[in-house]
Amino acid sequence: MAPDGNGGIWTQLKVAGIADQMNERGIKYIHVFSIDNALVRPADPVFIGYCIGENADVGNKVLWKVNASEKVGVTAEINGKPCIVEYSDMDKELCEKVDDTGKLVFGAGNICNHFFTLDFVVEKILPNLGNMFHIARKKIPALDDDTGETVKPESNNGMKLESFIFDVFPLAKRMAILDVVREEEFAPVKNAPGSPTDSPDTACVMMSNLAKKQMQHAGFELTGDVDSTECGISPLTTYAGEDLEDLDGVTGEEDWGRNIFNLFCGSPKKTVLCPFQL
Repeated sequence: MAPDGNGGIWTQLKVAGIADQMNERGIKYIHVFSIDNALVRPADPVFIGYCIGENADVGNKVLWKVNASEKVGVTAEINGKPCIVEYSDMDKELCEKVDDTGKLVFGAGNICNHFFTLDFVVEKILPNLGNMFHIARKKIPALDDDTGETVKPESNNGMKLESFIFDVFPLAKRMAILDVVREEEFAPVKNAPGSPTDSPDTACVMMSNLAKKQMQHAGFELTGDVDSTECGISPLTTYAGEDLEDLDGVTGEEDWGRNIFNLFCGSPKKTVLCPFQL
């Protein structure tokens, strides 16, 4: 869908006239995030407010790497300019470097969750689109002239020009970085169902665990099959766990206009039976 890399979004903003439309509608800020994160918070007021308060051109949400070998790019500076350095471009020594407390120096993992001001996009990004491509070595299927069949190579056999959304970071004069909690904001879906990591199954577990955590934070005691992975809270009910206290006394039979299923917190109050779907 994006053969030139996800940085192709910037070209389309210009070609399709979307940047002009945003300006006409009075839009000042843009929140860009990857679609494969089941726990992403669109238009996160905390993140956007933080970036605005820091007067930042660009903002980046990060998660600290769980270990030095985690395969994720990191937020860093090169020659005083912010950037993302891919893990494949870092040697073992840099990846494992720690500070006096034992914390990874290059540990601010990039999760493709960014803030941009429209002024920065229009004044800095769009005029510099031609300077943001880099060479990416890929396994590119090719035609076998002898057999007429498509060959899928096992190693890199070609090069293509790509750009990434974060390639524009060095153009920023001021960047804000927000370190967030992995269990609350990052459930990637990159692998097939049944895979042990980053799959629809693991994302469902993380969403369920967050729902239970939010109910407990709101003062509810979880009963029943607490270990069930079938618990969930609709974004129509709460954005990030707020206002769940209002559920006190509501039963599964009562329609209060918010898509509630299997919720029991009437006897005793402040108790919810798992599994639940709100």
